[in-house]
This record gives sequence, structure tokens and C-alpha cells, in this order.
Amino acid sequence: MGMLPAFSRRMHPSFSRNRRRASIAAACVLLLGQAMVSSCSSLSEKDIAAPPPPIPVWPSEPDLPRYIYETALRSPADILTADDAERMRRNLTGDDSAERPAFEKPAAIVAGKGRIYVADIAQRRIAVFDVPRRRFFRFGFRSPAALGLPAGLALDDEMNVYVADAQHRRVFVFDPLGLPVRTIGNGNDLARPTGVAVSRDGKRIYVVDRAQNESDNHRVVAYDESGNRLWSIGSRGSDAAQFNIPLQAAVGPDGALHVLDSGNFRVQTFDADGRFLRSTGKLGSASGAFARPRGIAVDRDGKLFVSDAGFNNLQVFDAEGRMLMSIGRAGLQDRPGQYALLAGVATDETGRIYIVDQYFNKVEVIRPLSRDEALALRPDAEQ
Repeated sequence: MGMLPAFSRRMHPSFSRNRRRASIAAACVLLLGQAMVSSCSSLSEKDIAAPPPPIPVWPSEPDLPRYIYETALRSPADILTADDAERMRRNLTGDDSAERPAFEKPAAIVAGKGRIYVADIAQRRIAVFDVPRRRFFRFGFRSPAALGLPAGLALDDEMNVYVADAQHRRVFVFDPLGLPVRTIGNGNDLARPTGVAVSRDGKRIYVVDRAQNESDNHRVVAYDESGNRLWSIGSRGSDAAQFNIPLQAAVGPDGALHVLDSGNFRVQTFDADGRFLRSTGKLGSASGAFARPRGIAVDRDGKLFVSDAGFNNLQVFDAEGRMLMSIGRAGLQDRPGQYALLAGVATDETGRIYIVDQYFNKVEVIRPLSRDEALALRPDAEQ
């Protein structure tokens, strides 16, 4: 499994959000050393010896853990590096640009080959964390491809970025660095595209199109790589191959299309030509049911991930739609594995999971555990 070095160095439990604060804190310790020593003498042994919170792993005991919290992305500083001279310059000048939030209202997300693309619907642009190169940049704010409402994201194997724009009623295609390549669809074809999914070879593009709630246009429209419309499936309703407020879609490793049918509290799965295969989920509070499903992703093994803003967790299903586990839980404290308003979710070729929380304005990174790692963490687990 590939490793992203910048993630490992920022791993819990330090939870350090930026290096500038750490530098300032270190200076304060030096200046106030005697006072700190005096103050510490009044602390109880319990206060001093309190251990850090454990690193979250999933599933919970007694099962063998499969995933572990790795890090959270909030600002460019979470992946950028700086030499000593640059750090000193930032501290002296007060330049905190690298530490400012990377986004205002993150929504959709995709990831691949060390790059994480996050759609910011407030700033109307795409924020990019390029982890291997430790670079951060944005795109989608310059004509002729200035975004209006980037609601959905997808990647093909060439790392082209597909952005479903609900305001401009089309899909913008950018190269990996954010340069515009082409558009797919237009106002004559699409009413309000909220999601997009792409086959690995980029030859089939599926656009989730949701008009206003009173309209019958709740559907998925398929295009070829040149932007020619091929077919569409769906209308407003609750039967198989009908939709009620479809939001997002994802293509699995077998080419199957998974559509998040949020108003019907389910995921519908189709083959590459739009033939209905099965439905997963229902309204409810039990495991495998949904309250406010908001994001969908499929990993390299065909596992299905659905983020739910009602339960504020991530539910995991196998390739046949059977519930496997949940990741995370609701919480109003900004801690690893706790969420208050989930949005998009993505996976990459390493098996990592990327979870967007709009309330805490962060992207959490969850990575899969090897068997040896899992057994080391929980040697007596049920397997």
C-alpha cells in the first residue's frame, strides 16, 4: 500500500494544526520558564500524567480493526514544508497565509495519486492538496471556466478533474493542474447537475441531474468522452430506476454505476449501460439505513461508502450491498472521528478514505490497516 509521507508526520495524537503556533508556543515557554515551573508545582499528578486520547480505529471491539484515523486537512500548512529561514520570516512578518482555512464550505471531494480535490461551494473554486509535492493551489475561478456552483467531482485515470456545476448547468473538465480542457452538457441537456461519475478510461461520463423538487427531471444522463449524449435513466418516483433528489454517483472497479438517491434513502446500482441491478439502504435508524445521505464513494475492492449528515457517520457496504461497519460518530467537539455535518466522501488507489465535515471545516483522512498492524493493535480481536 502506498504511503503519503506528509500525512504520517502529522498523525494524531499531536493534532498540530500549524507550525507557526508551535514556534510561538516554544518561544513563550523559554520566556516564561520559571513561571511555568512554579505553576506546574501546583498541578496534580493526575493532571500531569493524563494520557492523550487514543487514535480512533474501526470497527470497534471485539472485531479486528480495519481502518485508523491518520490526519485532518484544514489549511495549506497541513501539507506544506518550510525551511528555518522561511519559518522565521513568517513569524517575524506575521504572514499566516499558509495557515488560513483552505475552504469556507467544503462539499464534494475526490482523490488520487496523492492529490485531494475539494469543491468549495462558498468560494466557487476547487482547493487542491498535492501531498507528494507538498503544494496547495486552487482553480476554477478564471474565465472561460469560472465555476458558479461546483456541486460534484470525479476523476479519470489520467487525473482529469470533472466538475458538475449546478449553476452553469454543465460539467467542466480540467487537467490535473486545473487548466480547462472542455465542457460536457449544457442548459439544453441538464437542469441542475449535482453530481458526476466517470469510468476509469474516461469514455463514459454520468451526470446526476436534479431539477427543482416539483420537476420530474430527477435522473442520470450519460455522455461519451466527446460530450455526445448517449442516454438517460430515471424520473421522479420511488420505483426501481426512479429517483427522488439524486445527489451524487460513483463508478466501481467493475464499471457498475452507483447513484445516491437521497430522497428515497437508498443507493441504486446500475450496469454501465444503465440497466438496474439492485438497491441498497432504506429510511431508518438501524445499521444499513439512512437518515440524510450526502456523499458516496466506491473503493478499489468494490466496497461502497455512504456519508450520512443525520447520523454523522460513514456506513460501509460490501460489493453486494451488505452492511459491514460504520466509521465515525456524531459529536460537537472537533476530535478525530467525530463529525457534526458530513458532506462528501472519496477513496483513492491506496484504500484511504477522505471525509468532508462542513461544520468543522475539515477533511479527515482514514487509512486501511494491514493485518499485522490490526493484530498489533488488537491481538485478541475476533477475526
